[in-house]
Amino acid sequence: MKGTPQKVVVLVNGMVDISLALGAKPVGAVKSWIGDPWYDYIKDQMEGVVVLGDETQPNLELIASLKPDLILGSKMRHEEIYEQLNAIAPTVMSEDVFNWKANLALVAEALNKKAEGDKIMEDWNKRVEDFKSKLGDKASMEVSLIRFNPDHARIYYTGFPGLIIEEVGLSRPEAQRVKDQKIAQLTKERIPEMDGDIIFDFTADWKGDGEVFKLQKEWMNDPLWKNLNAVKNDKVIRVNEVYWNMSGGVMAANKMLDDLYKYILNEEK
Repeated sequence: MKGTPQKVVVLVNGMVDISLALGAKPVGAVKSWIGDPWYDYIKDQMEGVVVLGDETQPNLELIASLKPDLILGSKMRHEEIYEQLNAIAPTVMSEDVFNWKANLALVAEALNKKAEGDKIMEDWNKRVEDFKSKLGDKASMEVSLIRFNPDHARIYYTGFPGLIIEEVGLSRPEAQRVKDQKIAQLTKERIPEMDGDIIFDFTADWKGDGEVFKLQKEWMNDPLWKNLNAVKNDKVIRVNEVYWNMSGGVMAANKMLDDLYKYILNEEK
């Protein structure tokens, strides 16, 4: 696609973050997983943007009514409606929704903002190098990534948070060194697999009914949970579910890295 698109529709939460970071406000976007309708950290930049339904089910009629000149989506979410989208406007699709670096490169190219994208990556790489240079013996600290859902708990092996933990030079507990699987859905007897030197918990009440906290409380009262080293050492840290998991963009990645500076290096950013 030649030139710089002026009217862009974005159908993936992470690409909304990325588009804004590149200085390109969309005309329409799918609603954030949490928020009314946008995540708190982007809502000031999203004034006037048309809400196009959910990431998993965008509203095609509404998209068409905006007459966009570019649509950004993901094969992971929208492969089945690609033909319909592409009939509305040229459609660029990422492979998945969590590999933010690949998605940043893709979106920067599509928006004709490669220089801006390169600068964002350069800044990120400097921060990662700074973080790694300060780790010292903390590099061996084993980081556990968990989340409670209304009917089960999860460990995140890879995906967005796992990729960042690996990139910044931190270790994972042996039970969580799984490369070919993004998450594991746990039953209670697998609570020991949630242990680490530090546990980051990004539980979210995204349904808004409080059910998830009932399950979390029940598990946290279980002897297996109370026996975890991180629990006994008061190293279970509740972090923002949007930055650590739901957003999937470069601004969120930087906010997650801010948390790692704070909780691993004791540095406020």
